Amino acid sequence: MAAPMVAVTVSQYLLQVVSMMMVGHLGVLVTFSGVAIATSFAEVTGFSILIGMAGALETLCGQNYGAEEFKSLGNYTCCAIVTLTLVCLPISLIWIFMDKILLLFGQDPEISLAAREYCICLIPALYGYAVLQSMTRYFQTQSMIFPMCSSSCEKTKIVFSSNALMCISEFLQYAIPSGLMFCFEWWSFEILTLLAGLLPNPQLETSILSVCLNTTTLHFFIPYGVGASASTRVSNELGAGNPRAAKGTVRVIVTVAVVEAAIVSSFFICFRNVLGYAYSNDMQVIENVAKMAPLLCVSVTADSLIGVLSGVARGGGFQKIGASVNLGAYYLVGIPIALLLGFGLKLNAKGLWMGTLSGSCLVVIILAIVTALTDWQKEATKARERIVENSIKDSDVSVSV
Repeated sequence: MAAPMVAVTVSQYLLQVVSMMMVGHLGVLVTFSGVAIATSFAEVTGFSILIGMAGALETLCGQNYGAEEFKSLGNYTCCAIVTLTLVCLPISLIWIFMDKILLLFGQDPEISLAAREYCICLIPALYGYAVLQSMTRYFQTQSMIFPMCSSSCEKTKIVFSSNALMCISEFLQYAIPSGLMFCFEWWSFEILTLLAGLLPNPQLETSILSVCLNTTTLHFFIPYGVGASASTRVSNELGAGNPRAAKGTVRVIVTVAVVEAAIVSSFFICFRNVLGYAYSNDMQVIENVAKMAPLLCVSVTADSLIGVLSGVARGGGFQKIGASVNLGAYYLVGIPIALLLGFGLKLNAKGLWMGTLSGSCLVVIILAIVTALTDWQKEATKARERIVENSIKDSDVSVSV
């Protein structure tokens, strides 16, 4: 199941990576920096929020599917589509005025203008992304990972109804912490790109960090896809009352994450001198990216473990814990260290990356401890109780109607 999910998540993110590669080869560093800032801004304020909030369906749909409460899947998915589409409205307004926002943070005027023009063109994609992420989770939680006939979804049809709208409150209970858990991590690295604009020679430093960030983010969607499959297995098994199977899934995906990290790290080391050519023809950018390769390998290892452990958290409904861990690790530890190394010790882009990487390592340690100490029998009982309670409420609503 993990392989198709990896293909889905990586191919979706490749749209943004390919765009950056094409702009980088135009040979205009200001334009490349502007698109890099725009991509980071769009991910921070838009795409990351939608991906994170849609993660609530991995808990709700996954556990209900395991409990064979099939009608609930359609209601939750419809609820997610409506909610995420409404979230897109204020985000669109922010994108329209993003140049003014960037100028407030001291960004270069030329870069800010180029970023705004690029981001406005991305607005239609935002609304499509809201539907896409909801539908992806809908199919994922049913283990439907290959093209299928419409009859496959007969039991879980998505129908707009009052029941779907009544699910909004419950959806938000999981969507908000799920969104924060995902965004706190993603935002911490995107902040690096904005901080790079305040360094000496901002065009070069921004370009270096953007190449590194896009490369590691592209890789992150590999363990994220593996984590998505783990989320499905864990949520399905908890909903079905099989805690031992859920625990066994955790062991398997952690092993997969370690092996995957070793393979990708070896690739980065071997091709460190040519990695930068994928994004730019500027030799300064290419040489500095090569020097960042050892740090990229550590980032890859941390991201692999975070990706799968976060999937376990979404499947088990531990989003609030995950959000708290990411907030503390990245913003109380990682960002302050990044500022110290990047500006205080004048390590520039390398120092900024090292600081946020320290936050990632702390997240791995804490999530590993939380997962190891989880009482899966207790979590399975909680999932069943919640599902039964919601089933009774739906029955009462149907009778009253």
